[in-house]
Amino acid sequence: MIKRTLKLMTVVCATSLLLTSCYSYTSVVGQGAQGNSQTTKWNHYVIAGLAPVGVSDSKQMADGASDYTIFTRHSFVNGLVAAITFGIYTPTTTTVTK
Repeated sequence: MIKRTLKLMTVVCATSLLLTSCYSYTSVVGQGAQGNSQTTKWNHYVIAGLAPVGVSDSKQMADGASDYTIFTRHSFVNGLVAAITFGIYTPTTTTVTK
């Protein structure tokens, strides 16, 4: 019985690791990006992303532009940092293209 439970837990853990992915979302403001100028900053969260510590301001990153695109993602490097800290610190990356 214990061997069966151990096998089941191993399969569940392996499946959960294989089915993970990086999330991303895009927001378009106005007509969207009109050029190739990009500004990138990290957003800082703790406790598996539940508590924001320092989140970037996309309006400030756009520097007064009325048309821009915001792309926020959990990149591989962000995931690596989160894994090393066991989910205590979980950053994301925001890129504003104007």
